[in-house]
Amino acid sequence: MAFNHLPAGVHDAFGPLSIPPVTHSMPMAKISPSGGPPAGAPARTSPRTVLDRLTAGPSRASRVTHTEHLPPREARYAVWPDRIRSEVISAVQACGIEHPWAHQALAAEHALDGESVVVATGTASGKSLAYLTPVLSALLDGSEAPNGRGTTALYLAPTKALAADQRRAVRALAAPLGNAVRPAVYDGDTPFEEREWVRQYANYVLTNPDMLHRGILPSHPRWSSFLRSLRYVVIDECHTYRGVFGSHVAQVLRRLRRLCARYGSEPVFLLASATCADPSASAERLTGLPVKEVADDASPRGDLVFALWEPPLTELHGEKGAPVRRTATAETADLLTDLTVQGVRSVAFVRSRRGAELISVIAQERLAEVDRSLPRRVAAYRGGYLPEERRALERALHSGELLGLAATTALELGVDVSGLDAVVIAGYPGTRASLWQQAGRAGRSAQGALAVLVARDDPLDTYLVHHPEALFQQPVECTVLDPDNPYVLAPHLCAAASELPLTEEDFALFGPTTEELLPQLEAAKLLRRRTKAWHWTRRERAADLTDIRGEGGKPVQIVEEGTGRLLGTVDASAAHTTVHEGAVHLHQGRTYLVRHLDLDDSVALVEEAAPPYSTTARDTTAISILETDTEIPWGAGRLCYGSVEVTNQVVSFLRRRVITGEVLGETKLDLPPRTLRTRAVWWTVTEDQLDAARITPEILGGALHAAEHASIGMLPLFATCDRWDIGGVSVPLHPDTLLPTVFVYDGHPGGAGFAERAFHTAREWLTATRQAIASCECEAGCPSCIQSPKCGNGNDPLHKRGAVRLLSVLLRDAGVGEGV
Repeated sequence: MAFNHLPAGVHDAFGPLSIPPVTHSMPMAKISPSGGPPAGAPARTSPRTVLDRLTAGPSRASRVTHTEHLPPREARYAVWPDRIRSEVISAVQACGIEHPWAHQALAAEHALDGESVVVATGTASGKSLAYLTPVLSALLDGSEAPNGRGTTALYLAPTKALAADQRRAVRALAAPLGNAVRPAVYDGDTPFEEREWVRQYANYVLTNPDMLHRGILPSHPRWSSFLRSLRYVVIDECHTYRGVFGSHVAQVLRRLRRLCARYGSEPVFLLASATCADPSASAERLTGLPVKEVADDASPRGDLVFALWEPPLTELHGEKGAPVRRTATAETADLLTDLTVQGVRSVAFVRSRRGAELISVIAQERLAEVDRSLPRRVAAYRGGYLPEERRALERALHSGELLGLAATTALELGVDVSGLDAVVIAGYPGTRASLWQQAGRAGRSAQGALAVLVARDDPLDTYLVHHPEALFQQPVECTVLDPDNPYVLAPHLCAAASELPLTEEDFALFGPTTEELLPQLEAAKLLRRRTKAWHWTRRERAADLTDIRGEGGKPVQIVEEGTGRLLGTVDASAAHTTVHEGAVHLHQGRTYLVRHLDLDDSVALVEEAAPPYSTTARDTTAISILETDTEIPWGAGRLCYGSVEVTNQVVSFLRRRVITGEVLGETKLDLPPRTLRTRAVWWTVTEDQLDAARITPEILGGALHAAEHASIGMLPLFATCDRWDIGGVSVPLHPDTLLPTVFVYDGHPGGAGFAERAFHTAREWLTATRQAIASCECEAGCPSCIQSPKCGNGNDPLHKRGAVRLLSVLLRDAGVGEGV
C-alpha cells in the first residue's frame, strides 16, 4: 500500500449526522442598511455569552477543550500627512472616520515619499484606507493635468470577488470627488464591450495577476497611456502569493516594471497583508524592490474569545473497530444553526466547496423547523458560482439580509464582511496564518467576537485542540517564494521577450539566473539572439503557454440537462472527484445528480433530484520511475533523483446515507487516470538496514510514512518552496525499486527545482528531518514532527520511533553521524 501526500489538500468526506433539535429561538430583526446591528434588536450579546449558549447542556459543554481569551486593544490615532488632498480627507471624514490610526498615516507617508511599503496589520485594521488615501490624492492631482490621461493606479487582488468588493469601496469613498476617480474592474468577467472603455478612460483599474499576465502585459501597446501614467500599484492580500504561484507573480510584476520603464513610469508598490512573518522581506522578494514595513497595528480591537471544539464520539465504528467522531461538517452546521437563531451574524469557513454547500443545506433544514423565514438568512459562498451569483451573495452579506454564511476560503481573502460577530472554522485550515485570517473576519467597531475551531476526526486536528500552545504560542508561517527558480523564470523570460526583446540591461531585473537560462532557451529554439537582443520566435503568445496558478485544464461547466442553464464551473483538476457520473452535486441549497461527464467538451450534465445520500469518490495514487538521472549509494540503500510519473485515478464512489453516514453501496467508475510527469528525489532501504533499525513489517508502513511527512515539512528550509508545492509517496515495496522507498516530488508539471535541491542537500535535509522528529517532546507524533495538514491518508499509519530509527540507519550508512 502506498501512502500519498498530495500537493493539494484532501477534503473531509461527509460523515454521520445526528443533529439535535434546535431548542432556543429569538424573534427576527431587521438588519440596517449599514450592515450594523439589526434595527430594534436587543443589545449586542458578548462573545462569552454566545459561547455559553452554544455549550448549554452537558454534552455540549464537554466538547470545548480550550478557550483562549485575547484582550481588547486601545486605538492610537494620528493625523493624515499634509500632502493628502483636503478633498480626500473630507471624503474620508464623510464616511465617519475623523482621524486615521497611526499605522495608516505612516503607510500613507511612505507612499507619498515614493517609497514602496507593506502594511502588515490585523484583519479589519483599515489597510485599504492606508493605501487608498495617497492613491486617491494622486488621481485627483492627475485629473487636473491640462493634457493627457492623468495619473493612473493599478490594484491587484488574488480573487475576482475581492477586486469587485474593492471597487464598491472605492466608489463609495470617492463619490464626493466626482469624475476625478474612475474605478473599473478588468478581469475575465468584464464584458468585451466594456474593456475598451477601461483601457482608454479608467484611472483606477482593479484586476488580478492572471489577467495582468495574459491580458494586459501582452497587449501593452493598447495600454500604453495607462502604463505611462502609472503612479501606484496596490497588491492586496500579498501573503497569498507564496510557493510556485507566488514565484510566478513575482516575475509578472518584474515584467510590469520593465514595461512601465519602457513608457517612462516607475510606480510605487503598496502592499497589504493581514498575516505574514517578516513582511518586508517577503514583499521585497515579490516586487524586487526595497519595501518599507508598517506592522505596528494601532487599530482598536475588541476582545476575542477563541474556543477549540472537539465533536463527540458516535456509536459508529471505523474499519479497525475504533469509535468514529461526528464530522466537523455536521458539527459546524449545528453551530451555524444555533448562531443564526441567536441573531448572531456568522461565517462558517470550510475547506471544500461541497462542505460549504452541505453546511448551508443542513442549517437551512434545521432553521425551517424553528421559523420558516429563517432558512433564507443562510447561504453558501464558494468558487465556481456564476459572477452574478457571487455579486448577489456579497450584496446580501453587506446589507445584512444574510445572517449566516458557509464559505470556502474564497471569502477569506479580504472581502469586506465587517459586522460579523462569530466565525466557525470547520477543521484546521493548514496554516496558522489562514487560521488567524479566518478568525479575524469576526469583530466590528472594536467590539468583542467569537471564533470556534471545530476539529476534524484526524490526528492533526485532535492534537491541536488538545495542545492549544501549538496554535496560540507560535508565530505565523513565513511566506516562501523563489523568483529565481529557473522552472518559473524561463517561461517569463519568453513572455518578456515577446513583449519587448530582452537585452543585457534586463538581467538585473529578472535575477542572476537569467544569463545562464538564455542559452538554454536559444537551444530549445524558443528565443533567438539578434545582435544584442533576444527575440521570441514563435507565432503563439508566450504568455498563453504558462498557467501561473498551475491549475491546468479548462474548467468543467455544470449544465442543467433539461434547460441548458449553466449552474457554475468546477476546476478541471477536481472534476473527476466531484462531478463524475452519479455524483451528488449541491448548488445554492439545491441537489442535483450528475448524469454525464464529458471530459472532451468539459461539460457535466446534471438534473435536479433529491437522493437520500451523499457521494464520496475513492481514488488511488501510484508513482513510477521514468528515468534515474543520478544516484548515490547510501550503504546498501540508494539516494536517487530523476523523472517520475504520478498517476491518480478515481476508481469508484460510495453512497452514504445523509443522516447516519451508513455506506449504502459502492459504484465502480471508468474514468481515465490523471498523470503528472515531474521530478522527484527518492531513497530506498534494504532488508539489512530495516533489521538494523529494528523495523518489523508491522510498523514499516508507518515508519516510512512518518519519515516522508517530516521530510516534506523540513524541505522548505533547504529549497525555497512552500509545503503545498511538493508531494510525497511512501511504499513498503515499490515495483520499480523492489525495495521500501520514499518519494518526494515537485507538484508541478515538468518539475519546479525543489526535488533537485533536496537531492543536492539530502544529507543536511534528512539529518534535520531526523533531529526534528527525535527532539519533539510528543509521545507518538504531532504536527510539529510527523503529522501533515494535507495528508491524503488522514495521517494513518504513522510510527514516530520507527521513523527516527530508520533515518538514523540511513544517515549512518551515508556517512553522517547521529550527533550531527
